[in-house]
Amino acid sequence: MSEKLRVGILGATGMVGQRFISLLENHPWFEVTTLAASPRSAGKTYEEAIGGRWKMDTPMPEAVKKIIVKNVNEVENVAAEVDFVFSAVDMSKEEIKAIEEAYAKTETPVVSNNSAHRWTPDVPMVVPEINPQHFDVIEFQKKRLGTTRGFVAVKPNCSIQSYAPVLTAWKEFEPYEVVATTYQAISGAGKTFKDWPEMVGNIIPYIGGEEEKSEMEPLRIWGEIKDGVIVPATSPVITCQCIRVPVLNGHTAAVFVKFRKKPTKEQLIEKLVNFKGLPQELELPSAPKQFIQYLEEDNRPQVSMDVNYENGMGVSVGRLREDKVYDWKFIGLSHNTVRGAAGGAVLCAETLKAKGYIQAK
Repeated sequence: MSEKLRVGILGATGMVGQRFISLLENHPWFEVTTLAASPRSAGKTYEEAIGGRWKMDTPMPEAVKKIIVKNVNEVENVAAEVDFVFSAVDMSKEEIKAIEEAYAKTETPVVSNNSAHRWTPDVPMVVPEINPQHFDVIEFQKKRLGTTRGFVAVKPNCSIQSYAPVLTAWKEFEPYEVVATTYQAISGAGKTFKDWPEMVGNIIPYIGGEEEKSEMEPLRIWGEIKDGVIVPATSPVITCQCIRVPVLNGHTAAVFVKFRKKPTKEQLIEKLVNFKGLPQELELPSAPKQFIQYLEEDNRPQVSMDVNYENGMGVSVGRLREDKVYDWKFIGLSHNTVRGAAGGAVLCAETLKAKGYIQAK
């Protein structure tokens, strides 16, 4: 590609905004040209606005250090300089809905990491390997918004990435009842151990809103478009508990599944390792070559060894075994701020570009 698309990041100073910036460094299709954040950061260089709050393992890319941060609320001003935006703003749900639609109405596509629009009926919520066909609902959304190229698309919650792809790979065996407990990293709350010392040597058995998202969002991903909206699936029934654990990056899930058709262990593993989607077929820049890996060792997957599988874009599964109450149980692991947040949104944007929804203005 000769000309890279110009990208803006809304909420650029937060942890997910920082992750977007680090993932987009040297991206073959996209170039970060505009950074926007709250009024208190506006007018400063990005380096000044961040100060000592850079939370990534890799250094701040030189290309963004001197960019003057814009006020995210000055929608027309920001939109004029970009082809599309990633949204990671820290506002109330209603404020996020309003500002993302305001950007869309300037004919600027919005690919959001936020939860605000995940249940807006004509907004696609997509894991590109699972339900890229949901992007078709954008045409109905554009009619509602009165736009020709502006729209909002979202990626789902980080907590479901370690088990929803697995259940999708096993769809033909008809999973109908699922129990999942997720052990979630502190970066999911935008924290490091430095600014959350009470998490050291501790677990907290509550993450606000997370259990509802973990139970319901997979059903929306498995749903279908009817009459211009996405209608969620009704099965499988999922019940979930979400626990915050003293891990920096990586959400682990312990999952129990009942199937209507009784698969063998060999069949289940074969479906996992051969599971592919549109990103793999198109060889998109951020797509993992192998989406799901299966690890035979009894003590895998482990965060310290497996969280960065496929640059954090793959899912690791292990400990698949028969269960006395359910049919099968397994452990899944995914990187919550790469696949589960910014990386998942980047892959959505790549898919949208490949499908013709995002183009240069």
